[in-house]
Amino acid sequence: MIGAFLALAGQTARLQLRGGGGALTGLVFFLAVVTIVPFAVGPDLKLLARIGPAILWIGALLATLLGLDRLFQDDRDDGALDLLFLSGQPMEVVVLARSVGHWLATGLPLTIAAPVLGLILGLEPPALGATALTLLAGTPALTFVGAVGAALAAALGRGGILIAVLVLPFSIPVLIFGVSAAAAVIVGPAPFLPPFLILVALSLASAVVAAVAGAAALRAGLD
Repeated sequence: MIGAFLALAGQTARLQLRGGGGALTGLVFFLAVVTIVPFAVGPDLKLLARIGPAILWIGALLATLLGLDRLFQDDRDDGALDLLFLSGQPMEVVVLARSVGHWLATGLPLTIAAPVLGLILGLEPPALGATALTLLAGTPALTFVGAVGAALAAALGRGGILIAVLVLPFSIPVLIFGVSAAAAVIVGPAPFLPPFLILVALSLASAVVAAVAGAAALRAGLD
């Protein structure tokens, strides 16, 4: 089962990267969000540094949504989902593997790029490190939540804006604790660790929920 999980995750990451919906598109979108906001806010570096983590988190959230509509839809269209189901492979493993592969192709590059893009917003090194750490802990939760929406969209035969409508409300807690943890390093006096640990717990819980709910949606779509 571990071998099948790794194979599916690796395949998903490669397909995301080759298909243009993974790292490159997400990074370009992430860069666009981070560079446009300073023009709207103005040249106030103190203000930009204070809201910098929120900007990076919102950019990461929106960039994570890219490519989610094809996460399971392609498998459904070409019959691969039916073959996986008939092979006896647990659909929970399929959902987790696809989600991890998507995160490797989108969430991880965004996390690596965040400290570099944070320099545009005038973030200090401690804030850059804290923001990158919160993104590393929290972007998996965004991916897992998005995977549930992608599974429902594939089961219903619809995608696009439907996934955003399903995913965004459930992503708000991740966004809140991610920004709170990073902002604690900048403005204080709230401690960094409590919201960060909650963020880690949200990622772990969302992995379980994604596996169960996503697998149930895919099975319903195959019936």
